[in-house]
Amino acid sequence: MNSALWVYLATSPLLWLTGTLVVWLAATAIASLRPGNPLLNPIMLTIAVIAIVLCLAGIDYKTYFEGAQFIHFLLGPATVALGIPLYEKLSLVKSNLVPMLAALIAGSLTAVGATVFFAHLFGFSSSVVASLAPKSTTAAVAMAISSGLNGDPALTAAVVVLTGICGAIIVTPMMNAMRIKDYSARGFAVGLASHGIGTARAYSVDPVAGLFSGIAMGLNAVLTSLIVHLFL
Repeated sequence: MNSALWVYLATSPLLWLTGTLVVWLAATAIASLRPGNPLLNPIMLTIAVIAIVLCLAGIDYKTYFEGAQFIHFLLGPATVALGIPLYEKLSLVKSNLVPMLAALIAGSLTAVGATVFFAHLFGFSSSVVASLAPKSTTAAVAMAISSGLNGDPALTAAVVVLTGICGAIIVTPMMNAMRIKDYSARGFAVGLASHGIGTARAYSVDPVAGLFSGIAMGLNAVLTSLIVHLFL
């Protein structure tokens, strides 16, 4: 009877949606114990726990995603909502417009160009190259770019999350080592390279860093969707 009950619950969309939210709240609580520790990233902790549970329970990702896809849907509105702090700090953004545009172009070209170069160097297939190229944009945009280039959106999503987590972990010690103290520059850099996950980390450090990180994420999504075709 217990086995039959588990089979029923495992295929219920509500189970995985609820489970993901519960794990996320627990991960957020753990991260709040040491707010300055980038290794206690709530997203990283949530992914690790969910992955372990799915492996132990023998649940495939497709079944899980059927329940958790509502969270995926919220990526779009969450990205658009970043326009609110942009409007509130518009004067600050205007005063940094020229260096922002220079950093945006250099960062986008480097992110896509380096990925495509090393992917070809290691002999990856064109499908894998297309899946990896938009790794530094937010997941919703990256998956759309990958799909349009005959890549694998699932692989793209995984690489995007990995890129974001790595950026969120290394950004603070790297910026401190480089003695970059301007939070607008720090935020723009992490948003450009590590999209939404990096932006969440930036907001937890400083509101100005979070603002510029969100701007970089949005602008990079637009620019990457244009320049990725030049490399592929």
